[in-house]
Amino acid sequence: MTAVSVSTALTSRTRLLDGSEDPLAGFERGGFAWLRQGAGLATAGVAARLRVSLDDAPARVAALLGGIDSDDPLGLPGTGPLAVGALPFAPGRPGELVVPALVTGRTRDGRAWVTETGPATAPPRIVPPGSPEEPARFVVDPTSGRDDWMDAVEAALALIADGPLAKVVLAREVLVEADRPFAVAAVVDRLRHLHRSSFTYAFGGFVGASPEMLVRRRGDRVNSQPMAGTVPRGETVSDDRRLSRRLESSAKDRSEHQLVVDAILAALGPVCRSLYAGDGPEVVRLATVSHLATTVTGRLEPDRPASSALELARLLHPTPAVAGIPRPDALAAITALERFDRGLYAGPVGWVDSRGDGDWAVALRCATIEGTCARLAAGAGIVAGSDPAAEWAETQAKLEPMLHALVRP
Repeated sequence: MTAVSVSTALTSRTRLLDGSEDPLAGFERGGFAWLRQGAGLATAGVAARLRVSLDDAPARVAALLGGIDSDDPLGLPGTGPLAVGALPFAPGRPGELVVPALVTGRTRDGRAWVTETGPATAPPRIVPPGSPEEPARFVVDPTSGRDDWMDAVEAALALIADGPLAKVVLAREVLVEADRPFAVAAVVDRLRHLHRSSFTYAFGGFVGASPEMLVRRRGDRVNSQPMAGTVPRGETVSDDRRLSRRLESSAKDRSEHQLVVDAILAALGPVCRSLYAGDGPEVVRLATVSHLATTVTGRLEPDRPASSALELARLLHPTPAVAGIPRPDALAAITALERFDRGLYAGPVGWVDSRGDGDWAVALRCATIEGTCARLAAGAGIVAGSDPAAEWAETQAKLEPMLHALVRP
């Protein structure tokens, strides 16, 4: 795998903008967006592309970004030249990361910036996106039925009973066919307003709003927030509280959650001088489900300058929250039992800058949009004692956020 050649040396220039600038205003169809709680960034145009797998991406991205002549007086996370994108779930499978030609960003405290990257002799020219008419009619069709799902879960439970498989995350796919092509920017805009606490992202036609931070790096500080253990939201406040208490007290869900936390600690431990998992999981309430979540914080070893956010994502992916444990057995079970190719679903999505700072999330609550067709996926963690009907209902609840964003009122 080789990078697309760049015939002229790249330069990058960052400058401040009016703080009222909306990052999504800089988004171009086919670009990248990363938005959360009013902050984030969006891109247009391409200065360079890299065809990489997650295994070789950290070194090759660092080399490419390090070779760009950068004028960045701000020095904030996300300013200067970036590599952005999403990589496949399947370990070792090649994907693509992009160095954008234009990045518009804003911090939560209101500072805004623009970064232009391109050949020194030709600054990027960006054509603003149009406003296509959105679809009005939709057909929703699962690629496999409820009975197929039940059979797959029963087969997973049999594998778990035989050991050594302790957990496997099984996913299913749903297709949405519309009468007109989906407007990606409009879907992103709805997602960011409906799910402000999640990471709303887009990379080309791959769009979602993930609640799960895989890893964040700021200097020598590292954060991760694994999520595992799920219940649907209640229809009333009292019902919601009852379900949350049930989740907190569930031995099954807490055990499943601890498997993920232990894996995060084991992966980050060798590169951190200190590492801490918060006291017990907390309940994080989202639009349609509540999760158990634990915040993991750490400090990188001083002799680990190569531990960029992308390198840390490589160490962590795939976590037991999206694959299972032991990892090789879980991946084999996914290959045998799932009826579709995950593609970018449940892979890492995010960005890294030339200093190694960056954000990477687990690509969940997502759709791959191709014209009039959107492919959605959602999964559930199967452990000993899992109920196939309950796991089906969990995937239904996880599909709802993207269905609501696509099938607008």
